[in-house]
Amino acid sequence: MKLLLGLMWLLHWLPLPLLGRFGDAVGSLLFATLRSRRHIALTNLRLTMPELTEAERVAIARRHFQAYSRSVWERSILWWAPEARLKRLIQIEPGGEIPVAEMTARPTILLCPHFVCLDVAGAAIAMEASASSMYVTQKNAAFDKVLRAGRARFRPVKLFTRQDGIKPILRALRDKLPYFMLPDMDFGEKDAEFVPFFGIQAATLTATARIAATTGAQVMPVIATFLPNYQGYRVKFYPVWDNYPGDDMVAATRRMNEFIEERVREAPAEYFWTHKRFKTRPDGEPSLYSKH
Repeated sequence: MKLLLGLMWLLHWLPLPLLGRFGDAVGSLLFATLRSRRHIALTNLRLTMPELTEAERVAIARRHFQAYSRSVWERSILWWAPEARLKRLIQIEPGGEIPVAEMTARPTILLCPHFVCLDVAGAAIAMEASASSMYVTQKNAAFDKVLRAGRARFRPVKLFTRQDGIKPILRALRDKLPYFMLPDMDFGEKDAEFVPFFGIQAATLTATARIAATTGAQVMPVIATFLPNYQGYRVKFYPVWDNYPGDDMVAATRRMNEFIEERVREAPAEYFWTHKRFKTRPDGEPSLYSKH
């Protein structure tokens, strides 16, 4: 791992077009060799985009592997490049500025679905304001140390683990520290409801709606994607959701999934398709990922 981290550090000096093409090449190799992950991605795409031809879905899956690989290698820029370089590479929409005043005036959930560039959104915010987020401790201690340092190198951040529970998140929100929330992975039936995602019942965490209801937090979505031709990244802040979550936590969770669907259709190759989003099934339904 130390050799890998050393390689990443060296690569962060490259111009982005060279580093991006390197990431694409590695991603193409991974698409050809990681059969199980390729199967998951293609299964997800068949389920969510049945209107496409198989060739179109394969093309999206291949581009996804390339995009995911790029996001890993280009994370070196987020961890080690000068702040001035990052600001040149990151395009903020709308208006060109992070809405710091709006996100710190009251408790704010920054809703950031699993697009491959989500760490870019985190870095863009961290250069302007402190925030908090959920954090998965990495198995490798060296990688864990670098990851934590990279996320905290601009301004102080609070990183919570699942073992910390919900109370530290609620305290941070009440202190008007924005909470960077990734709401769209399948963690089983606990604290989740089956609501449609691309028309398929998906176990979806209701935490966004429940935390917003408990703290009075506003929900401000933020999505990071690649700019074309290796020019950098786009971080887009969406308007705060009106009347969210309301009285119905299931309806609020369905509303969240509908928003994510719309963003996925705008950049389908950049969504995290190698995750088993539909792993948990309602009682009696078979696995959707079985190989025939």
